[in-house]
Amino acid sequence: MSKNSFDLSGKTALITGGSRGLGREMALAFAEAGADVAIASRKLDSCEATARDIEAFGVQAFPVAAHVGYWDQCDALIEAVYGHFGGIDILVNNAGLSPLYPSLAEIEESLYDKVFDINLKGPFRLATQIGTRMAEGDGGSIINVSSTASFYPSRRAGTYGMAKAGLNHLTRTLAHEYGPKVRVNCVVPGPFATDIAKAWPNTPEFNARWEKLAMKRVGQPEEIVGAALYFASDASSYTTGSILRVCGGTEATDV
Repeated sequence: MSKNSFDLSGKTALITGGSRGLGREMALAFAEAGADVAIASRKLDSCEATARDIEAFGVQAFPVAAHVGYWDQCDALIEAVYGHFGGIDILVNNAGLSPLYPSLAEIEESLYDKVFDINLKGPFRLATQIGTRMAEGDGGSIINVSSTASFYPSRRAGTYGMAKAGLNHLTRTLAHEYGPKVRVNCVVPGPFATDIAKAWPNTPEFNARWEKLAMKRVGQPEEIVGAALYFASDASSYTTGSILRVCGGTEATDV
């Protein structure tokens, strides 16, 4: 393997949910590796702030406001990025939503639909439309960001886990649909200390769940970077349809 296998110079990446949390860390890492980066989220001002940090690496950034739960906005996002950069070499479907609910029986239809729209329907649309263009062109890499909730039952994230399990299956399907020119892989994070974690209760009972992890702690956002760079770059040239856990050794339910 070349020592430059992780180099992304000359590449363009689109990262949904790229303005904060794990998406932001991936965006900054790709920029540091030489890629131009388009970042999309529902809040343009947040994207613009991250874009300024991306540009500090001497690459181009393109902030776009888009709600990936709506296919018309997905299509508009695709056209905007292709229009700005001329192409997309790397797609990261990172945007996600995991709302709280009182019980499965009490979930309203609108909330159920929203969870699937953002976590599965949007990634499907972006991956199929961009994947088709990649396959007809010079190829590329698609990275889906799932969750360990897709493997284990959870009282708090049942519908979220269902949608992410669908994303895992979609990853394998897309790998066969668009191979050999397009690689499609999935990163499966466990608990990470992102902005969302600030809302977690800081109680002994809640924190005791991290003892179920082999690493005995939550992940730091920058610890997602290695997996993302691997899948985005030529370092993973013979890897597709893979589901990679970055979870601190999650093997217990409801973590």
